[in-house]
Order: sequence, then structure tokens, then C-alpha cells
Amino acid sequence: MNEAFKAFSMQDRVVLVVGGTRGIGRAISLQLARAGATVIANYVRDRASAEQLAAEAQSAQLAIEVVRADVTSEKGRELLMGTLAQRNARLSSLIFAAATGVHRPFEQFTGRHFDFTFDLNVKTFLAIVQRFAPLMTVGATVVAVSSEGAYRAMPHYGLVGSSKAALESLSRHLATELAGRGIRVNVLSPGTVVTDAWKVLPDADARLAEAAARSPRGRLNTLEEVALAAQFLASDASAGIIGHTLVVDGGARVVGSC
Repeated sequence: MNEAFKAFSMQDRVVLVVGGTRGIGRAISLQLARAGATVIANYVRDRASAEQLAAEAQSAQLAIEVVRADVTSEKGRELLMGTLAQRNARLSSLIFAAATGVHRPFEQFTGRHFDFTFDLNVKTFLAIVQRFAPLMTVGATVVAVSSEGAYRAMPHYGLVGSSKAALESLSRHLATELAGRGIRVNVLSPGTVVTDAWKVLPDADARLAEAAARSPRGRLNTLEEVALAAQFLASDASAGIIGHTLVVDGGARVVGSC
């Protein structure tokens, strides 16, 4: 293999993808496995999607192990720790692609909605990094998946968007503290991509069509394009990048749209 391409390889690496069986997380799990990684894809509720990913991985002879664990709890995080222990493996990359939230006008937000959203999107990310960093190798990577709502106001997206902004800020602080241990932390910020998350919005089709029309190239990014960017941040190819938010939106932000 050409030396330049070796830097992008995930061969012989163990990767944990939290929220790795649906949407962007699923695409990342598949891409990193295709690049040679052994992937532990975590999920908590959607068993059908998890089983579908496991079947696809088996058919393609990809090393993806699907593990159900509620990562918001210490018990769930310990279960994932046990999965690594069974493999007698050190963790090469941690991809945090899990997300949740309440989509409502701000007048309808409650403290419970706030806690529910921030508990997974921010608090759990911190807890997972704290728990798994001691098991990570020198040169390991952490990639937090954010969203355009971290910097752009969107209808009924106030809680999710603000939690993603907090996620990005936390990632920058973690990046400075973990760099001395040889662990790089970065953020991947996709623009609008089609995932199941859009199904909760009644005007999803219209908003997706509008976003595609405003894009400089007249279409939305694909999940595969986002996953390739995640591979870049997880691999040695991004060795000089620390505490950065990589925007992968097909140029939408350049023209002031998403």
C-alpha cells in the first residue's frame, strides 16, 4: 500500500461507535470496518436496525459487533468495557454519534426536556470519554458528531442545537487536556443529510428539498460522504488536527445556507 494511503487505513484498530447502528453512526460503522477496523457498534432501543447492520456486516465479512447498552448509565458503560475486555483490546477510536432531543417551540420546553437532551448529548459524552480514555492507545482518536444546529438557529431545534454547541465546546476543552496523553479529540459537523431523525418533523420533506436547492451543488451530502470524513478524523491522516470542528456540508455554509 502506498505510504500516503496507509495513513487513512484503520487496519488492526478497535473502534467503538456509540450510536453506531442507525443513520450517520451506522454509515461510520460500515466505513471504518471496510477500512479494516474491528468495530463495536453500540445501540440501545432499535433492535431491528441493529440486527440489520449485523446481518449486512456478516454478509460482507466486515468485523462489526453489535452491542446493546444504555450508555447514559454506569452499568451500560461497564457493559461496553466488558466487551473490550473480552477482546483483550485497547481502544483505537471512540466515535460519539448518539443523539437525542425534543423538537418543540421554546415555549413548550420543560426542565425535563432539557435534562433529557443534555444528559445524552453532553453529559454522557463526557462520562464515556472519562471511562474509556485510560484504555486508549497513544495516537488514539475521539470524534464527536455534532450538527448544524450548533451554530445556526433552526425551527423547533433549540434544545438539540444548544446541546450540540455545548458538545463542541466540551470537545475543544477535552482536546487540550488529552493531547498530552497522545489522544486527539475533534468534532465532525455534518450539514443536512437524510436520516430517520427527520421523521419526527412534520415538514421534513419540504425542509430537505429546500436545503438541497440552496446547496452550491444542488444536492445534500450522502451518509457515505460524512462517513469518509469521520474516517479521516479517526485515522493517522489527521494526525496534526486537534480540537477542530470539521464541517462536512457540501459547501452550504460558504453560501450562507444549510
